Amino acid sequence: MPSEPVVQIRGLVKRYGSTTAVDGLDLDVLPAQVTAVLGPNGAGKTTTVETCEGYVRPDAGTVRVLGLDPARAADAAALRTRIGVMLQSGGVYSGARADEMLRHMATLHAHPLDVDTLIERLGLGSCGRTSYRRLSGGQQQRLALAMAVVGRPELVFLDEPTAGLDPQARRATWELVRELRADGVSTVLTTHFMDEAEELADDVAIIDAGRVIAQGSPERLCRGGAENTLRFTGRAGLDVVSLLKALPDGTQAIELTPGAYRITGEVGPQLLATVTTWCAQNGVMPEGISVERHTLEDVFLELTGKELRS
Repeated sequence: MPSEPVVQIRGLVKRYGSTTAVDGLDLDVLPAQVTAVLGPNGAGKTTTVETCEGYVRPDAGTVRVLGLDPARAADAAALRTRIGVMLQSGGVYSGARADEMLRHMATLHAHPLDVDTLIERLGLGSCGRTSYRRLSGGQQQRLALAMAVVGRPELVFLDEPTAGLDPQARRATWELVRELRADGVSTVLTTHFMDEAEELADDVAIIDAGRVIAQGSPERLCRGGAENTLRFTGRAGLDVVSLLKALPDGTQAIELTPGAYRITGEVGPQLLATVTTWCAQNGVMPEGISVERHTLEDVFLELTGKELRS
């Protein structure tokens, strides 16, 4: 029997004046998974997540987080000790010291992580007695992440957790997210880094114009967004019809320009072997064989467009 979603959104609508930020959005987040929420600027992803966190009250629809309604005061209070929230900015007293804020946050939870270990993991040891406003942008990001996870939440919302981080801190953050998942923690991650979503996410929801326009694992989205492609060069005028007969049903092969060939379909080891065998049988020396696979970024751009948005 499938697990109940830790976040369930149905028909969510949120308007700001004449602007509809979220327009009938549906979304499920399953337990012990990393769900990446992607979308261009203004797509509605931040409003959606802030509604789940209880910072925004919906105009229509239902939102349930761990079975509770974050818009109800009693439910919101019950959720505070069960979820962790990393905001992209703010949420920390500007004059407070880093270690002071983190230890205070730990005292609000019954079974917090070891603060000293967390400080070491995220490289915050050298800035523990520095006030928040004097921390670098990367240090502020790492402190916000530590504050979100120190209470051992059941569900954590991470808003752009690696923005402004150097490669070492970025990798440390990725490892922490993986460990949270291994411990059964559910994570909702918003990011503009497609490689981050591909590396970390079990499930990806792409939002545009206030709706989820695609959802699934990175592998399924990349496979469904476009077929894989194999390219090779050889002498011009090969018998493409003969080649097609040797290939699996549903595969396409064309000569794009004289001597340049493209095959699309389910490109795997068997198809590659079939192409090279056909070439050998027909006295063709293939050159420059390359396999191209669509990335999550390719799919994202195909679905949301390539124009810049303000």
